[in-house]
Amino acid sequence: MKKLMLIFLATILISSCGAIEKKEGDFKLLPLPQEYAISGISDLQFEDVILAYAKEGDELPFLGNFFNDLKLTPDQDNAQITFSIASDLDIKAEGYTLEISTVQINLQAKDKAGLMYGFMTLGQLLQDAKEQNAYLPVCSIKDYPALAYRAIHLDVKHHLEKTSYYYSLLDKLASYKVNAIILEIEDKVKYQRQPIVGSPDALTIEEWKEISEYAHARNIEISPLVQGLGHASFVLKHEEYKDLRDDPNSDWAFNPLDPKTYEVQYDLYLDAIEAMPYGKYLHIGGDEVHTTGRNSGKSPLELQLDWLAKVCQFAAEQGKTPIFWDDMPLKHAGVYSAMFNGNLTAAEVDSIWAKNEHKLVEFLDVFPKNCIYMRWNYNIPQALGNKKAMEWFMEHDLQVMGATAGQTRWVLMPQNESNIENIKSFANSSISSGLNGLLLTLWDDDSPHFELYMRGIIAFSELTWSGDKRTNTALKSAYRQREFSNTVSDSSYAFIDALETPVAHWKNILLENKVSRNILMRDKRSKEELVITLPTKEAKGAWSKKYAKRIEQAQNTLVATNDVAKKIASVKSLATRNTYNLEVYEQVNKLVSYSANVIVALSNYDTATTDAEQATAFKAISELSNEFNTVRNSLEKVYGETRILTKPENYILDQDHHAHLANQTISFDWMFIGELFFLETLENHITNGGFGLELKPSDK
Repeated sequence: MKKLMLIFLATILISSCGAIEKKEGDFKLLPLPQEYAISGISDLQFEDVILAYAKEGDELPFLGNFFNDLKLTPDQDNAQITFSIASDLDIKAEGYTLEISTVQINLQAKDKAGLMYGFMTLGQLLQDAKEQNAYLPVCSIKDYPALAYRAIHLDVKHHLEKTSYYYSLLDKLASYKVNAIILEIEDKVKYQRQPIVGSPDALTIEEWKEISEYAHARNIEISPLVQGLGHASFVLKHEEYKDLRDDPNSDWAFNPLDPKTYEVQYDLYLDAIEAMPYGKYLHIGGDEVHTTGRNSGKSPLELQLDWLAKVCQFAAEQGKTPIFWDDMPLKHAGVYSAMFNGNLTAAEVDSIWAKNEHKLVEFLDVFPKNCIYMRWNYNIPQALGNKKAMEWFMEHDLQVMGATAGQTRWVLMPQNESNIENIKSFANSSISSGLNGLLLTLWDDDSPHFELYMRGIIAFSELTWSGDKRTNTALKSAYRQREFSNTVSDSSYAFIDALETPVAHWKNILLENKVSRNILMRDKRSKEELVITLPTKEAKGAWSKKYAKRIEQAQNTLVATNDVAKKIASVKSLATRNTYNLEVYEQVNKLVSYSANVIVALSNYDTATTDAEQATAFKAISELSNEFNTVRNSLEKVYGETRILTKPENYILDQDHHAHLANQTISFDWMFIGELFFLETLENHITNGGFGLELKPSDK
């Protein structure tokens, strides 16, 4: 009553002094609630919301950065927010209802997680109201997740972030209602039971445990992924473990017939479980394995299932549910290719399965029943063959979960609109099939900065929580509003998609045809054979003719990157948060622009019509090395704010079977390996007079 009386008196005072206009805000929530109806404008602004009343004596949950020192009050009449947890609320777990009337906010939640998520939604409304100097809407929200388990993949095999970054990342994930992480740990934990395996820069079990506890307080469950059977280079590269190799010359796969294999793997599992005690899963990997059989008479499928049965039993003994990448049984059975061919008809898929299914059924009794078979597909999850594989597992009472991707083997930054369409496809099929959850893989193979994964993560958060409710354009607009400011939600500020084609061209633009940046370190040819040839004074115009398409790409790239630079600058000037994310994109744009400028500089020299023009072009070429150092130093400074850029001096690189860029050097040179190879060749060309001109002392 006291509060209503104060509002009544305030209304009289306002009337006597002249009306104050109520401003309606533009509220874009992420994830979009399941039911969300706005019916008017309240009398509440951001600064009004300072006190909360807990009807059942509950504590305030994690609030993020949305609230202005919100405090509990024992006096309900003074509170702007009343909240409670009601386990009998007719809504899914993690769900909540949020009602904003003219003068008060009421939040009811199914459980503690739902309470936190309700406050996160309210926080976004308050954030928009504050930025726009607007009043909160009178609205009614009923919200709950479409999928119960919404996990992102944190892959640290090739580098670590600074520990502070993981904590801030967890805060952000909680704000977008992501509730799980699969942490691919490899050698980035200081194992106690097998200490040789841990990298010198690895975090201790206790440090990972503290991160896990911080996550748990934000309703984020971290479960470990410790690769087994295959992808075992982080163990088998060490001299002490070479006798456990399936192939003595390869550090890729364990020998599944050796009992010591399991002793080592179980030790790694135990340490990882201790480091991540709140995770209900133990992801055991198991993908992309081709074992030799070592004259055992057992087929690759038998060996795979023998290993799987042992490690699944061990996981169960530890109270964990094992997750297994499902590709190898399907590949051994001959149905794998159908999952990645979107052109096959239903009849064609059925024919493939009719021919090969018996190879799986023959071993059906030994497929572990306590295991979740993770059906990963990063490109075309909508393929009928992919759906058929998932149906096969379910029809035979085997648990299945999907895995999509926000980052695969893309360099510098994710492509395909952060892979939103494929994330959407797998989320939709998982929801419609009644599956428990979905994993968003974020591979560190070619190791873009983690900030550049954010748009894909946020899209995943919406698609797994809300389902397919918005167009991609609307989703990206909401992303910009939530991450930077409501002032940049308009499409005129969109810049990320415009960077995709320039980044794709950047990868190999300085390399000869059919040479890839990923294999430079293992290619036995000379640098001069790997990078583009260089123009000479004698063969005027020949270079530009040979590389005409590349020159056109470079010119188009410079137009695009110039436009992107302007848009990033505009967004930075308007952003009220997350400007570091923009600075990372800025560095990507500058690096891409640099390499395109190299091509244009060489073309200018090759097409010069006078000696003066040629001398000017040559001077520009001679400055390319210094310009690169400036670009590199700037990028490393920005990246280094959150990222550990180099591996320890005594770190052992593995055999790099899949040509991961981030695994090719101890230093951060791998990021610039194409540029470094080119510049070394360029310096030799200049020194040897290949341009027909000499540097003046002032240019050296």
